[in-house]
Amino acid sequence: MSRRITHGPPLSRERVLGAAVELADAGGIASLTIRSLAEKLRVKPMSVYHHVANKDEILDGIVDAVFAEIELPAPDRDWRAELRKRAESARAVLRRHSWAIGLLESRTTPGPATLHHHDAVLACLRGAGFSVALTAHAYALLDSYVYGFAVQEAALPFEGEQTAGDVAGSIMDTFAAEAYPHLVEMAVEHIAKPGYDFGAEFAFGLELILDGLAAHLVPH
Repeated sequence: MSRRITHGPPLSRERVLGAAVELADAGGIASLTIRSLAEKLRVKPMSVYHHVANKDEILDGIVDAVFAEIELPAPDRDWRAELRKRAESARAVLRRHSWAIGLLESRTTPGPATLHHHDAVLACLRGAGFSVALTAHAYALLDSYVYGFAVQEAALPFEGEQTAGDVAGSIMDTFAAEAYPHLVEMAVEHIAKPGYDFGAEFAFGLELILDGLAAHLVPH
């Protein structure tokens, strides 16, 4: 017996890409195929091809959708506040879509949201008086930090302040305290303290980067 297709709202490119993002969120990018997408949309695979040519176009589209979620900096406001806002927004978006971390800079046919995002960040830096070269340095540094922190955060075996101390304690139970005194000190004096949240380290590092960039910025 053939599988019955139940038709929902009219199929569109936006609906296809929205379903693709949901699949990637639920099972990672490896779970995203034309077949799995068709099953989620409750249509035949050939119907998907009416709206996207192939998987590469799907990847381009969902990367663009992720960039569209990141809050853009305004070029006519305080550059530090705007770049801080953008970095915090990017981190939050990548927590929702951790599969996208390795894809954001990998596509060779970027969509309009991607291009608009990059242009807005460049406009903020240039408007603040950064030279072209310093703008390139700043953008690379900021994204390396945001993406790197997102990778590390996604890989941690705990989340938030509830379980970090428990995980640290269970790790310490596997070795003699005198063998690694500095690890024990860090765990006891910092990680195991009430309210510890690894995510709070993001703001500290970001401020150091912004301070460094400000030190290189020549007033105009």
